[in-house]
Amino acid sequence: MNFIIYDLEATCWQGSPPSLVQEIIEIGAVRINSYGEVEGTFNSFIRPKLNPRLSVFCQELTSIRQEDVDRARTFPAVVEDFQDWAEIFDEDYLLCSWGSFDKKMLINDCQLYDMEYDWVEPHINLKQQYREIKRLPQSKGLKSALTAEGFEFIGTHHRGIDDAQNLARIFAKYLDEWRY
Repeated sequence: MNFIIYDLEATCWQGSPPSLVQEIIEIGAVRINSYGEVEGTFNSFIRPKLNPRLSVFCQELTSIRQEDVDRARTFPAVVEDFQDWAEIFDEDYLLCSWGSFDKKMLINDCQLYDMEYDWVEPHINLKQQYREIKRLPQSKGLKSALTAEGFEFIGTHHRGIDDAQNLARIFAKYLDEWRY
């Protein structure tokens, strides 16, 4: 079983987006085997289709620059590479994200490009399960969950690959407790 611990960054605005549609601009992921060992990482920027200009707010929040997405490939090309890297057509896999936003965004962008999205279904919400495991009254953000586990956040918060790598540390710690 491959566990694909992933995090997405998306177009964002202070207030309501102009088209009311967010698009993925970065996929960051870590592949972990059933022993909790990291087997690889994936990171790619994506050029948005509907709103190709990143807002100042989005650039400041994510540290993703306009030139990063201008030079990037489109969602269909990147997601095909992601699927190949995750070995979703060859191996058993489970997509794992902190919350439901990332799953929703993958489905939305697949629909935007008229692509199949049934491959997104093997998915667990680690944020919800972490809350249950720890018997917390409310969910924690990724950064505060890391702190609670005694980990220091490494990298830049709100960057897909850094968030995925930090989340993978929590995932590995509770490897035998996730329900799927």
